[in-house]
Amino acid sequence: MSRLPGKVILLLLIFLAGITFIPAQTTLTVNGLNQASFVYRAASDSLNCYFYDSFAFNLGYKDFSFGMKFIAELPKYSIEQSELLAELNPDRLNLGWKELYASYNRNNYQVYAGIMEETFGSGLIFRSYQDLEMDDDYRVNGFRFSYDNKLRVKALYSAYSNPINRGKLDLAYGADLQYPVLKPLTLGVTVLSLQSYIGSSYKEDNILGGRVSFQEDWIDGSIELAQRQKAYSNDNGSAIYGNLSTYFGPLQIGGAYKYYDGFDYFNHLQDIPLANHHNETLADNQSSGLDEEGLQGWMSFAFLKYWTFNLDYAEAWNHNHKVKMNDFFVSLDWNKDLKMASIAYSQVEKIDEILSHWQKESYPGFNLQFPGKKNPFTLSGEFKVVEKQVYDVETSHYEPKIQFDTSFNKLSCSLALQSWWKDFSHLTQSRYMPSVQVKYPLFSETDILLLVGKEAGGKVCRNGICRYVAPFSGIKLEMTTRF
Repeated sequence: MSRLPGKVILLLLIFLAGITFIPAQTTLTVNGLNQASFVYRAASDSLNCYFYDSFAFNLGYKDFSFGMKFIAELPKYSIEQSELLAELNPDRLNLGWKELYASYNRNNYQVYAGIMEETFGSGLIFRSYQDLEMDDDYRVNGFRFSYDNKLRVKALYSAYSNPINRGKLDLAYGADLQYPVLKPLTLGVTVLSLQSYIGSSYKEDNILGGRVSFQEDWIDGSIELAQRQKAYSNDNGSAIYGNLSTYFGPLQIGGAYKYYDGFDYFNHLQDIPLANHHNETLADNQSSGLDEEGLQGWMSFAFLKYWTFNLDYAEAWNHNHKVKMNDFFVSLDWNKDLKMASIAYSQVEKIDEILSHWQKESYPGFNLQFPGKKNPFTLSGEFKVVEKQVYDVETSHYEPKIQFDTSFNKLSCSLALQSWWKDFSHLTQSRYMPSVQVKYPLFSETDILLLVGKEAGGKVCRNGICRYVAPFSGIKLEMTTRF
């Protein structure tokens, strides 16, 4: 049985002692969230049952707030293929009080201590975040001071878990300042230091960056530059990202430019702008920021009151143009009185001449939404074509998908069907992955969600990193309670 850590007990006693003397007319606010999930994965090569629960609460009084979360992973289900368990592993069983934080807010400043999400500028230099959908947690623990007025100041000193060396902590500390010099013009500067445990010692990175942004009624844009100095190497890094948008009545035109050289962090505490519609990396086998340059252009044109035409194209390449990619998107949308119809076409092509590798993913798609008074519904689908060539070997397959969403009073229902076809002559022998998902509010503050069926998995790119999500077959049951 897990015991409450001594530091947690001490914090609770101090807080409870403090609120004992709160006058009767003073309001103490309490709110929280409990999320529980049970997953049964029908697979012979991995563990079948997974359970996760988190109970979080926040106490607020005047300018103070305090919160913490109890987490149970027995074990937690991971969507990433490489993290699935063949059998129960004691290292993956965890439970206890975690994610503590406390803050004091007064006028325009805040003092904060504990686990946090934070972004400096656009996130190019520093971003600490959590992505629940992809099960990524890059939050840091530490101290932060912020002042938010005409002059905006952020300063933090924090630690985070080393992704390779279990039980060791890395450091991130720095500051970010932003000030509106003129009415449309804002300047910002960031300084950051990272101490990462690599090999058998800590390696220090020092990053200095500046940015300029401006905004008027008909035009807006920004540019951010950064320099990375490695104290342990002469192989320094640099980054440039800029974007510009302008508006002429119903026509909007924009573009972006990126240049990254040796700017990928060991601990991924950044959110590198990728300058393409689908947020694709230059190559699937490397994270963004290492060696790439690219351009993006886009336009949107509204016409005939209800119609909008969208077009987006981007290209990127490495320093010797041996690794290249292009990203294309076009759509025609119709919107009227909450009804919506859209057809679109997407294409992503990647070429690696060094590895003699070429691949192209293209997929037309559609989306229909009709609100309805009793039974609103959404129908969407796509027909994905994947083509690859490695040396002289060419392969291709199809991944069609269709989904229907509707609701009956309080019950929400989603029906989906995915497939994988080698070619059209193998339709009856191909894999089909149906699924049904229902959501129902058991009580005013409690929702339950049930998914039964199969999910295809496959490649997903997010925040400059591509990974392969494991296919799923089984049952997922989730319950969320708010108070």
